[in-house]
Amino acid sequence: MGYVSAVPVPQPRAAAATPATSSRRSLAAALFLGAAGATVVLLAAGRIWAEGSASVGGGTVSLDVKGSDVTGVPTALAIVGLAALVAVFAVRRTGRLLVAALLALSGAGASTAALLGASDTGALDEKAARTTGDAASTVEALSHTVWPYVTAAGGALLLLAGLLALRYGRLWPSMSGRYERDGSPRARKERPADPDRPEDLWKALDRGEDPTREG
Repeated sequence: MGYVSAVPVPQPRAAAATPATSSRRSLAAALFLGAAGATVVLLAAGRIWAEGSASVGGGTVSLDVKGSDVTGVPTALAIVGLAALVAVFAVRRTGRLLVAALLALSGAGASTAALLGASDTGALDEKAARTTGDAASTVEALSHTVWPYVTAAGGALLLLAGLLALRYGRLWPSMSGRYERDGSPRARKERPADPDRPEDLWKALDRGEDPTREG
């Protein structure tokens, strides 16, 4: 008759690696989302956001404006977001939370400004007035492109990066900590004196050692 052992079989401790895995994944995701979001905002803000035409001398002239003509807020906030993304790794504790919040707010602000600019007509009207020489001139056949919404999507990516930094930033490594030194003097390993080298014998004597003693 066989016996069944009641001793529990040790199970792999997979849960122990969970925090480190979450830290690496959140760090990689935040870096990717932040860099991608800022890049999208900077590129999309330079594209044409609105098009139209204005009447000039019995004819019409086509007009268009870029996102930077409509509003400079998304571009400025994308640069701030990039700086905050880098600064997250240069600070710790409360400073990291503040910088992460700045990153999230930059993304939210860029998205909001882009969505507000999607229906803006002021920039085109100003361009129509300059082109026609008539301050009362307005744009006709006004249409907007998809680029304001692409800019808003880029801002949303920055916002997500900031939220990840707020949630998991305390687990991420610090740039300053990697290169810190404790300042304590390091033991200097001296090679044994060579009897055939007089300079080694003198150095050993200066250190208070017996150069004739075998190591």
